Amino acid sequence: MTTQYRLISSDGHLEVPPERWRERVPRHLRERAPRTVRLPNGGDGLAIEGLSSPMEANFLDLRAGRPAGQWQPFGLRVEDAAGTGSPERRVKEQQLDGIDAEVLFPAMLAGPVIWRKIQDDELYRAVIRAYNEWLAEDYCSVAPDRLIGIGVIPQTNISDAVSELQHCAKLGLKAIVLGNFPSGNDYPSLEDDRFWSAALEAGIAVTVHTKLNPLAGVAGPVPARLFVYPKEDPAIMQRMRRGFLEWITLFGLPPAVSIAQIVLSGVFERFPALKIFFAETRLGWVPFWLESCDLWYQRHIGWAHDYLGLTLLAHRPSDYVRDHIYFSVQYERVAVELRHHIGVGKIMFATDFPHIECEWPTSKPLIDQIYADVPDDERQRIWAGNAIEFFKLAKA
Repeated sequence: MTTQYRLISSDGHLEVPPERWRERVPRHLRERAPRTVRLPNGGDGLAIEGLSSPMEANFLDLRAGRPAGQWQPFGLRVEDAAGTGSPERRVKEQQLDGIDAEVLFPAMLAGPVIWRKIQDDELYRAVIRAYNEWLAEDYCSVAPDRLIGIGVIPQTNISDAVSELQHCAKLGLKAIVLGNFPSGNDYPSLEDDRFWSAALEAGIAVTVHTKLNPLAGVAGPVPARLFVYPKEDPAIMQRMRRGFLEWITLFGLPPAVSIAQIVLSGVFERFPALKIFFAETRLGWVPFWLESCDLWYQRHIGWAHDYLGLTLLAHRPSDYVRDHIYFSVQYERVAVELRHHIGVGKIMFATDFPHIECEWPTSKPLIDQIYADVPDDERQRIWAGNAIEFFKLAKA
């Protein structure tokens, strides 16, 4: 049966305790898998191998339905929060908010981001496989037209990344989320091409949640290396105040670095059919960044080519972004006003439910106001049409 999609959230989260999927971890590894623990303050915490103490669950994000000033970020339990229950409950929560479907990312900080702290790669891969199989077979299968699951890709090496992508496709998941470049590095390389090729062959959508290498600035320093240039003289590199990539991301938010890394690597010239969705990036900054990115690229590409061996792009950086990158938009009036500077066909509405930015269960009345002056055809593209196209959803 096809669904009449009017409003799709392209970015929601599954803030579920690991006990939901932990039984799928192989028996010999299960006792070491992430687990929920009760903290002295009565709230839930997450015990992860590789962490010296349990991580207090990311309750700052579990705001949905809690009036401002009447909720606390500590001492809460998962079962007390909206967006943490069964798939049947999730569908009811969508209906309350006027949402016809959600693209479901994992709990990023309390999920794939912190899972990478697991040092044993066998356990790390098993945790990801268990989550992906639970997501597809036990959760999204309850309402596949409304619950659009995003599979997780391990950050170990290119072979593991390709293998898990192919497994996600076999499970019927519509998309995957990258936590870093497919090779597992903080920077792009030709090794990643195996992954891009496999994604196109499998017909599975590629997404990034906010930025690649999300641990940078959260659980550690920003990586020292963001890009490998074809020609690097140590003496020249030491003399430079910043590398070429940093020049063209001076005014952007963190996603700008990840997008610039991808664009400068030439991946879109090698794979012109590849599209990537950057979720929860905000949007108002994008037009300004695209303009300044082109300016700084033109000003600095000469010396970058001479001293760093950087290959000249066939087009402006902004052209690749507008042709290949999708963005999500939440309740941003400025972003809606600037939509034509990005392209209506590359913007997808999102609620971020059940996180602190969501307006559940009153999203629909709010966006009705924000989009009051937007033509019907443009509104439908942003609210549902672009997500239907990108995630290959059946429509009535």
